[in-house]
Amino acid sequence: MQTDLNLTAYDRDKTYEWNYHNVPDPVEMEIPDVPGEWEFCGLPLNSPLGIPAGPLLNGRWVLYYASLGFDMLTYKTVRSVYRECYRLPNLVPVVNKPLSGSERDISVNETMQGSWAISYGMPSMEPDDWRADVAWTRKHLPKHSILSVSVVGTMQEGWSLDDLADDYARCASWAVESGADCVETNLSCPNVSSRDGQLYQQPQSAKIVVQRVRDAIGSVPYILKIGHIDSLAEAEKLVAVLAPFVDAIAMPNCLQARVADDTGKHLFDGQLRGIGGNAIRDASIAQIQLFHNCIRRDKLPLQLIGVGGITTAGDVHKYLAAGAQAVHVATAAMVDPAVGIRIRKELAEFKR
Repeated sequence: MQTDLNLTAYDRDKTYEWNYHNVPDPVEMEIPDVPGEWEFCGLPLNSPLGIPAGPLLNGRWVLYYASLGFDMLTYKTVRSVYRECYRLPNLVPVVNKPLSGSERDISVNETMQGSWAISYGMPSMEPDDWRADVAWTRKHLPKHSILSVSVVGTMQEGWSLDDLADDYARCASWAVESGADCVETNLSCPNVSSRDGQLYQQPQSAKIVVQRVRDAIGSVPYILKIGHIDSLAEAEKLVAVLAPFVDAIAMPNCLQARVADDTGKHLFDGQLRGIGGNAIRDASIAQIQLFHNCIRRDKLPLQLIGVGGITTAGDVHKYLAAGAQAVHVATAAMVDPAVGIRIRKELAEFKR
């Protein structure tokens, strides 16, 4: 699918596997400088712009978006075992209205207007494949780019929480060995109901996982990806438990809702799906502010990454003002890969 500047975007009408193998080449174009000094967990950056794990299916997708003005690039969530993607549709446009996170249902939209329901299920290639690909990716990325690798444990029959924590740590260690500049553990897939997808809602269980991961990766910057939280008490509890082990928190990993068509019939067998894009921006910024207040009050050395509905420099500034050190752009970047270049131009204009 062609977009502005004749750039190729992810084709939501094709399968995950097709998009995995049909990747556009990096582009050569002038990337506007972003005024200011930027860093993340001690690593220098040319801008606060990043991409979360969702759009970056493999190293070639990482290099493509690196060539389009994104400096923090997160390799799509990987596992210790192969996992197939959910069947199509994986991306369904939904009504583009602000969500609070309390909605049970949301309606489909005929065309993509800025928000969609996401249904992948955290697929992963075989470990030997993704480990080699991560190493290749780090070798070919510009030096100023940060390569983060998102990992998740895979619950097996008969496993205990300790077994799951060991699996998280195993994947994180492999990521570092392959060249990751930082590691992100995904504790919050909105499309997975098993324990590996909802750990952020269980602080004491999450603590076991993050402590095990920290022991495995040493001093490598460590990011925790969590889902939606709008309760001060829950935010305080999670931050207090996890702050000794992680360097940053990325949030939120979508909002959850069931998706219904025009007749009221639910898609995805009536299961919850993650909603991303413009519809979650207000709730996402509010969550960043909530966690920032907790971190500032207790003087904790935690940084925040804001995710959700970022399409303009104005959106970036709102996240930074709320307390984020960086932002990750997913939906807008998948729809139009040129969005990063436009945002960088707008950020430069803000400083004049």
